Amino acid sequence: MQLIWMDVVEVTVFTVNRWVAVTILQIQSHVSMMHAHLFGAYFGFMVSWTLYRSSLSRKAEKERSRPISDMFAVLGTLFLWILWPSFNSALIEEEDKKWTAIYNTYFVMATSTIAAFSLSAATSRNGKLSMAHIQNATLAGGIALGFSASDIQQPWIAMVLGLAAGTVSVLGTACLQERLDPALKIHDTCGVHYTFGLPSLLGGIIHVVLILTSHRENLSVFGYSALIEVGALSLSLCLSLFGGLITGLILTCKLWKAPPVTKYFDDQAYWELLDSEHNLQEGSELHS
Repeated sequence: MQLIWMDVVEVTVFTVNRWVAVTILQIQSHVSMMHAHLFGAYFGFMVSWTLYRSSLSRKAEKERSRPISDMFAVLGTLFLWILWPSFNSALIEEEDKKWTAIYNTYFVMATSTIAAFSLSAATSRNGKLSMAHIQNATLAGGIALGFSASDIQQPWIAMVLGLAAGTVSVLGTACLQERLDPALKIHDTCGVHYTFGLPSLLGGIIHVVLILTSHRENLSVFGYSALIEVGALSLSLCLSLFGGLITGLILTCKLWKAPPVTKYFDDQAYWELLDSEHNLQEGSELHS
């Protein structure tokens, strides 16, 4: 029931956010859709802040990944890596801009992958690669590029953006997460803030910078467009934080009979499971 309420609030608020961006602020549809990364990350950020408990500052045993879960997560990352160009270009109508977005996405994903592997080994004490870094930072470039995928004409700009996004993701997960999360009183189990939040925020800022630098001779016209983009970015950030706060308050309501903090990573606390003796007895009855 808690998940249903969370989905209802998140989808409703994001729909309102996108309607305002496209209809009132006249933001391009494919650019507005890229706000989903920023919105989802900071929506979850605020929900996590509302549900935070001091006893969660140390990782629970059942929260840790296992080899089999890491393998499936990497498979999912691989599929996302391959299909991400279609996500960045699907809503672009002009044919030439669509191909530009596809090429730039491959450039940025390649360099973010280089940054992910290089910095993962550099930040590790024994020089080994971290599965969390590979799963997250390899996708950070595609997230950061989404806002300006069709506007970047030089491949080196996309490649630099990929390196920056991968660097932000790895260093955030490796250095900031252990210190920043307890300070902000959030519990980010998968590093979503450093995979989607910061890279999308970086991409939104770069998008505004590109508008200003590409039309610096006519800032009286395009300066207003850059200001509108800043307003849309700020709107997504504010509505995501507000929606996450409302959702968190709903989830903490005693009506839902939430399990204690010690059971947060125990599936059995959320589902009514039959015990093993009952399963064996039911199985024997079926065979007989």
